Amino acid sequence: MSEFIPIIMAGGAGTRFWPVSTEERPKQFQTLVGGRSLIQESFERLRAICPSERIMVLTHQKYVAEVARQLPEIPAANIVGEPERRDTAAAVALAALLGQHRFGDAVMLMLTADHWIQPLENFHQAVREMVAGAAHPGTIYTMGITPSYPATGYGYLKLGARIEDPAFALNHYHLDTFREKPDLATASAYLKDGGYLWNSGMFAWTFQTILDAFQQHLPGHLETLRPTLDGQVSLAEAFPRLQKISVDFAILEKAADIRCVQPQFEWSDLGGWLALEPFLDSHPDKNLSRGQLNLLDSHNNLVFCEDDQERVALIGVDDLIVVRAGKTTLVLPRERSEDVKKLLERYPQ
Repeated sequence: MSEFIPIIMAGGAGTRFWPVSTEERPKQFQTLVGGRSLIQESFERLRAICPSERIMVLTHQKYVAEVARQLPEIPAANIVGEPERRDTAAAVALAALLGQHRFGDAVMLMLTADHWIQPLENFHQAVREMVAGAAHPGTIYTMGITPSYPATGYGYLKLGARIEDPAFALNHYHLDTFREKPDLATASAYLKDGGYLWNSGMFAWTFQTILDAFQQHLPGHLETLRPTLDGQVSLAEAFPRLQKISVDFAILEKAADIRCVQPQFEWSDLGGWLALEPFLDSHPDKNLSRGQLNLLDSHNNLVFCEDDQERVALIGVDDLIVVRAGKTTLVLPRERSEDVKKLLERYPQ
């Protein structure tokens, strides 16, 4: 397991968790579940199977200092700040170029900084098998999550033939296609079909495999970023010239050999306030909270206080999300939880 390099992607803004998550301190640096921040949890999942000096973090330039503060075990040279957000293809290309430059042609394990995964030993098993599979040249691997409901917020993986390999304890498959986030009817059909998994956003490939894919499908990214390795061009000069496109559209949907491991762990991408339901304190009448909660004739509400010593009182209200953070309060119906992003588009913070 020494020959793989985890790259933790930690540059997002986490707008769905506003007002706790802000542009200045987004959700990956917040303690939403348990006693550590999400990026600290991501690091802790890895340190048992990978030395700290081989773990890299790719983030926005303005978060570099916060990453270093929260993860002091990671060498400063392994914390890379993008000068601006140019979507995931830019992040992956930069990480691959830097990783190969520093570590040679190892397997690159791409993870996000804001997932919840348990138990750890099952995560470690899935990583070991995915890394082993991705070590074969030209092979791209992902982790697919078994769907538990017809989610419309995730992409889906259509499974192809199962891979029979006695070295693998988990199920491995060739992938037929990536499917975009579906509507409810389509997601329900996928669930009934049984041949689909959720796209977790966790990938593995050798540095050379992904760089070859960029050379074939998006060569401009490599031409623009390679001169930054020896300082001929700064990242601040290079990044504005990059096409803003996701790695899914640019590379993965066009790749010839994509495979999938089906792990056996509980997973959440913590994509919005409703995703915190399993982790909050339960109260009568289906009310949930972090923080002190007083209730009168109120049902099915979710209350989250950044300071868990704060108190919120509800009288005669149902099906609300109430969030307290600093001097800001957010109140909205549960069914409109996705509209937080629309609010921030109208009222930039």
